[in-house]
Amino acid sequence: MKILKINHLGIAVNSINEGKKFWTDVLGLEFEGAETVEEQKVTTAFFPVGESEIELLESTSPDGPVAKFIEKKGAGFQHVAFQVEDIAAALDELKEKGVKLIDQTPRIGAGGAKIAFLHPKATGGILVELCERG
Repeated sequence: MKILKINHLGIAVNSINEGKKFWTDVLGLEFEGAETVEEQKVTTAFFPVGESEIELLESTSPDGPVAKFIEKKGAGFQHVAFQVEDIAAALDELKEKGVKLIDQTPRIGAGGAKIAFLHPKATGGILVELCERG
C-alpha cells in the first residue's frame, strides 16, 4: 500500500456555519464550500491547508454516524484520512494482514473520492479513512 499524504483531518461539529467561524475568521483559512453526502448522512465542508485539508462534518440525521460520534464523544476530532495510490489494493493488503475494516470495498465520498474506513478497534482507537482521488 502506498500512502501519498494525509488528505484531510475530519472534525465533527454540531453546525458547519458555527464551526467554520474559527477556521475562517480566526485562522484565516479559505472555505472551499459544503457538500451533502446523503448515503453517509453528512454535510461536509473543506478548508485547504497546504496539500491537506480540514473537513468539518455535520450530521444530516440523528441516526447518522457523525451524530452518534458527537453523542458518544462530543464535537471534535473524528478521523484522519490518508490518500492512497490504489484503494482497492490497499484494502486487499489490509484484509490479508487481518485488519478489521468498516468498509470491505470502496464507496463514493465527498468530491467523488473513493473512500473506505478502517475500524478504530484495529487502529488503536482512531477512525482511519483511506481515500483515492481521480
